[in-house]
Parts: sequence; C-alpha cells; structure tokens
Amino acid sequence: MRKNLKKVPRFENPDEEFEFWAKYDATGFVDMKKSKRVIFSKLKPTTKLVTLRLPVYLIDQLKVIAHKKDVPYQSLVKIILTEEVKEELKATL
Repeated sequence: MRKNLKKVPRFENPDEEFEFWAKYDATGFVDMKKSKRVIFSKLKPTTKLVTLRLPVYLIDQLKVIAHKKDVPYQSLVKIILTEEVKEELKATL
C-alpha cells in the first residue's frame, strides 16, 4: 500500500526551512524506503568523552611527539587512533 506523501514547500531562506522541519516529521513528506544514506563530510563529528588511564611515560612521550608536530597531545591521540582504526578495518574487511 502506497502512502500519500505531502509535497515539501519551497522555502525563502534557511531559517524558514529550519522552522518547518522543527514542526513536521519528514516521514509524511519522504518515502523512507526509497531514501539513500548520505554523508555530510563537512559536519563536525559528534564527540563523546572517554577516560583512559595511561602510564605517565606514555603521556610524556605523546606530548613530545605532539610538540614536534605542533598539535595538542589530545589531538595527536585522536589522529593516531583514527589512523590505526582505519588500518585495522582494512585488514579485517
């Protein structure tokens, strides 16, 4: 059975569109079974706070490397983890 979908109105500006979608559910306007997944590459990813207990010597070593690369050591940890996860996924998939 096919749903009768409503037509999405034309918007004058992004604020108007934002207000519209804040009030209405997209399922009345879009056939979700025909929709495609999209990636918004320019959006900043959602983050979650994680606590790790690392040996002091490892943190000191990370800080030395980070200083040489001129990045905060927490950012360096994220970079290293991202690269290693990508490599691991390539190896296992």
